Amino acid sequence: MSAKSQHNNILLAIIGFATVVVLVAVIGYFTLGKEEEVIQGEIEVSEYRVACKLPGRITELRVKEGDMVHKGDVLAVVEIPEANAQEKVAEATANATEALSDLTQAPNREEIIKTAYSIYQQAITANDVAQKTYGRLQRLFNEGVVSAQKRDEAEAAFLTTKSAVEVALSQYELAKSGKREETKQLAKSQAKAAREVVQVVKSVLKETVQRATADGEVSTIYPKVGELVGLGSPIMSIAMTNDVWATFNIREDQLKGMKIGSRLKAYIPAFGKEIDFQVTAIKDQGTYAVWKATKSTGQYDLKTFQVKAKPLQRIDGLRPGMSVILKK
Repeated sequence: MSAKSQHNNILLAIIGFATVVVLVAVIGYFTLGKEEEVIQGEIEVSEYRVACKLPGRITELRVKEGDMVHKGDVLAVVEIPEANAQEKVAEATANATEALSDLTQAPNREEIIKTAYSIYQQAITANDVAQKTYGRLQRLFNEGVVSAQKRDEAEAAFLTTKSAVEVALSQYELAKSGKREETKQLAKSQAKAAREVVQVVKSVLKETVQRATADGEVSTIYPKVGELVGLGSPIMSIAMTNDVWATFNIREDQLKGMKIGSRLKAYIPAFGKEIDFQVTAIKDQGTYAVWKATKSTGQYDLKTFQVKAKPLQRIDGLRPGMSVILKK
């Protein structure tokens, strides 16, 4: 083989290799270079928490996690001993004051005085018991045996019975004074006030039965039956499955004219299909959530925005936490 033909073969090999490299580069540019950007979000739902205004003990849980509930359904029953005791005291006080009010309408003044004195003595007895209970719990609190909450409840009961003694004493003294018209008016107003206290206590007792305030699904139950719950502590969370949306964190250079009301097509891997969404909110994530430029010259920082979009139609089985894929 001559030197010339060897040279031609080498040249052809170089040209062939260069052609292959160019073809690979072109193919890579048109295939890899056009790869779509993928933005991943997730499904979220509105939730509300069921909580008790007063501390108590869970005696019943009528639902379990995953159950669907409707507005008004009983979810849990809470035992509140203090409220039950207050109801009995308030009811007894109301009955006594109403009896005295009725008696003031009668002509027999001696009966009025006798009844007023009896109510006064009952109030003193109740106050003595409450005072001893408060003193005992105060000592236990000082020793670290009972909580401040129990001490405060005993103090409140003591102050309530102390006020009842003052009211009963004023009724008794007015009855003895013989001022019939004033006695009637005072007895009537005190009976009305006592009955209003009963209504207040009854409204508090409604807290013993916790009901759903809206339709939804029980997502989390926090305490177990028999456990104590504190003031305002959540008992369970209810997911409002009819209020569903997707949340995306999108860099501002990827928004590309996206605005509230814009329609999007997003892929749901759990269903294996695309779903139509409509943008309902766009919010700046703040300086803590920015994408920093890779170069220090001629570049700038790009902020991240939180975009919320709601599905345009109800999708059965769409659950919080499911992935939502948006391709740009």
